[in-house]
Amino acid sequence: MKDNARILALRKKNKNEIRVMVVAEDHHQRMAFSDTIRSCDFILVGCMSRAQLQESFELSELAVDIWLIDSDYDDNVMTATTVSKPAAVLVGFSQAPYLNEAPQYAKWQRKLKRKLAHMFALPVLVNDFVYKKDNTEADWRYVVFLGASMGGPSAIKEFLDNLSPMLPVSILLAHHFNKTMIDTLPRILNRHNNWHCQVIASSQRLRAGHCLIAPIDKQIVCDSTGRVILLDEAWSGEYKPAIGQILKNTSDVYGSELINIIFSGMGNDGSQYLDVIQENNSQLWAQDPSLSACPSQPQAIIDSGYCNFVGSPADLAQKLTDYIGERAVTASSH
Repeated sequence: MKDNARILALRKKNKNEIRVMVVAEDHHQRMAFSDTIRSCDFILVGCMSRAQLQESFELSELAVDIWLIDSDYDDNVMTATTVSKPAAVLVGFSQAPYLNEAPQYAKWQRKLKRKLAHMFALPVLVNDFVYKKDNTEADWRYVVFLGASMGGPSAIKEFLDNLSPMLPVSILLAHHFNKTMIDTLPRILNRHNNWHCQVIASSQRLRAGHCLIAPIDKQIVCDSTGRVILLDEAWSGEYKPAIGQILKNTSDVYGSELINIIFSGMGNDGSQYLDVIQENNSQLWAQDPSLSACPSQPQAIIDSGYCNFVGSPADLAQKLTDYIGERAVTASSH
């Protein structure tokens, strides 16, 4: 529920002036709500159960812009929200995963931010990071996930040759490759450009200007802090590394800050979770099959109906450069 005049007043406030009250019966849910509110730079007025709300506040003294309620909307809560004259009230939201389930928790938090942005007309939240970069080298703004197979090295090299390593992007590459030859791939891709390419041999962090290559024999998982974690277990399924598996993980974690690009290759690895990509507002692009040494993999992406852009490797690099520039302009206008 919301009042248009109050929504307009809310939009004129700075983020650090917006006051939010959380009412939830479950302790873990309260902690997840409060963590999200603080990550938005809002003021958390209180975070409590219905009983605590009744005991802690004089209703006439409450000044709240937004209520988040994951509790029975009984007469006492209704009275409190009415008296405080908020801009908006959100009742009910899905149960938050536990904080140690980083990808799932990041996805939940992103959905809550998107809900607040859309329901309460706060577009600034859409442009915020939904993950926390807690080291000085985390100078990236977007994650670019590249998937390739047969015919991929030349296409990806052309893409990198036409893409500035000064852009605020960190690249993650999954390439179906011979295990004994995977260590030669960085030398192929690094030649004649300034990208730093390396096969992942230990857990590390995403960095702008770097292209991290998924290993053949061990799984990797990205988390919401920008870490790429190397697991001591083999990839499951036919493809190694599993493009579809990484694509789903990165989309769940980075959402609209993720651009996926599928290059030349045989088969349909990467097309298994495209409905999830759509749900998370991640971009999905593909190399033009007519310009691919092996067209079946990018063609499967195009045939899905989810593909946002198709082009040559050079076109894809230019599209990425333009896309980042356009989003920067949009963000600065809010």
